[in-house]
Amino acid sequence: MNLKIISDPLSKFFYFVHTGINAVIPNIDISFGLTIILFTVIIRVILLPLSIKQTRSTAKMGLIQPEMKKVQEKYKKDPQKSQQEVMKLYKENGVNPMGGCLPMLIQMPILFALYGLFNNLNLQGAGFLWMGDLSKPDPMYILPILSTVTTYFSSKLMQPPGGGAQSKQTSTMTTGMAIFMGFMSLKFKGALVLYWVINNLVQVIQTLVINKLELPKKVV
Repeated sequence: MNLKIISDPLSKFFYFVHTGINAVIPNIDISFGLTIILFTVIIRVILLPLSIKQTRSTAKMGLIQPEMKKVQEKYKKDPQKSQQEVMKLYKENGVNPMGGCLPMLIQMPILFALYGLFNNLNLQGAGFLWMGDLSKPDPMYILPILSTVTTYFSSKLMQPPGGGAQSKQTSTMTTGMAIFMGFMSLKFKGALVLYWVINNLVQVIQTLVINKLELPKKVV
């Protein structure tokens, strides 16, 4: 995939947002950080329809868990038949087992594009809050810790309810991803990690709100 298709528009949009904020607050130790926050919120709003779809997919997966367990138990000696019946169950209930992965798949190219953007962007030694320079990793390790915690909870909220081996496997993957992102955040520029943390926080808020509005109703 050619990242320039994503990185060029993102770069132009980032500069546009920063120009507006810098015109109001011409202090690089404030304007760059605020630009990243506002930029991230706007991206999350643009991706909101996908977040709603992802949350609905997770909710539907949770609703059919009892039926899935019955099918798996019934055909436990015939894995192929079990898989066929599970796929049939998905189809009958309008569940896309890959639906919950779509927002994450879209986020990764954005993250890679921003990695290139912040590497080429002259941050001019801009700091933000406790960070003295957004072009360097956080020396106080606050952002990497936040990256680990927010990655875990944002992913945990998207797990379908239920137990069993599949749920345990998903929980293990969630924990592994959180640890991996936290480790990588030790090396990434503060600007990129700040984006990721804000992205996770907004996703957590969006998921909680969508769950509150959607789950009490019949999932359609």
